[in-house]
Amino acid sequence: MKNIYLLLGVALISACAGNPGKTGNAAGDKDSLNKMVLIPAGSFAMGADDTTGMPDEYPKHTVNIPAFWMDEHEVTNQEFAQFVAATGYVTTAEKPISKEELLASLPPGTPEPDSEVLAGMMLPGALVFTPPDHAVPFNDISQWWSFVQGATWQHPDGPASNIDKRGNEPVTQVSWLDAQAYAKWAGKRLPTEAEWEYAARGGLSGKIYPWGEEALTSGKPKANTWNGNFPYHNTKTDGYYGLAPVKSYSPNGYQLYDMSGNVWEWCEDWYDANYYIQGEKGVQAPAGPATANDPDDPGQAKRVIRGGSFMCSDEYCRGYRVSARMKSTPESGLANLGFRCVRSAVQK
Repeated sequence: MKNIYLLLGVALISACAGNPGKTGNAAGDKDSLNKMVLIPAGSFAMGADDTTGMPDEYPKHTVNIPAFWMDEHEVTNQEFAQFVAATGYVTTAEKPISKEELLASLPPGTPEPDSEVLAGMMLPGALVFTPPDHAVPFNDISQWWSFVQGATWQHPDGPASNIDKRGNEPVTQVSWLDAQAYAKWAGKRLPTEAEWEYAARGGLSGKIYPWGEEALTSGKPKANTWNGNFPYHNTKTDGYYGLAPVKSYSPNGYQLYDMSGNVWEWCEDWYDANYYIQGEKGVQAPAGPATANDPDDPGQAKRVIRGGSFMCSDEYCRGYRVSARMKSTPESGLANLGFRCVRSAVQK
């Protein structure tokens, strides 16, 4: 089910030897896909490194991670287009929603929408960033998000938009299901939440950001985030208003790009707000919780998303911190949500 809750007024905040990314499958031209870098095995303290984290980022706990390969940057429009051309895949946002599916997704006790609203909600589409021209309260995300019919990965801002000359930008408006399909085709998988955070830290210990502790707004631009006053005024101090081409900023210590900002990234795990509290110390390659648990929206099972996006700022969303956690329903398509893939270093 697509993330249509805004229509109901429900706020869902919710340099390595070899390259295993080259599979040699000429049919899909996979040789040209995202270069992968080897992330060495190690242990790290997972969770917030200061007092600015959200409750679900505590307590810090030790996690052991086997070596794995990770895409050096987010999957791009060009790469996703190769996948679609090779397979004929149709994304979630391109499919209509059945009435039964839609009604089953509504929070318990929600009255059935009238026929006109219901018909509109069943059409293909996705959530698009539609910023106002004035200050608005941060507790009402419908002020800057709108469900737009015809918004897809090829038309990320609505049917009048396209990805011409945007092939090197991260693909967006892809659901967790779409990301999974791409990863399988590419011979890869989505990262676990623990793998993602370990990789984002780039070998640094106890630091808040992928680059260390220097404030986001100090020195040269470090990531694609929101500059100015969210959501109505962006000074573009980092060079971009919306999405930036991948590799526009310096990589972290593992030579990974955009582990902070640009787009949120899907992870494999279900989201559980209490997972860190319940988890064991010294876990080896944790696969995440068996089920989802979001106390803010108990009726919806969500997957973890990480890294923040071009919409994050100090005043609104500090999701560009390495420990920051967010979540979304697996069927959601968003204008600031994409993914990157991984592969285990030792194949089973």
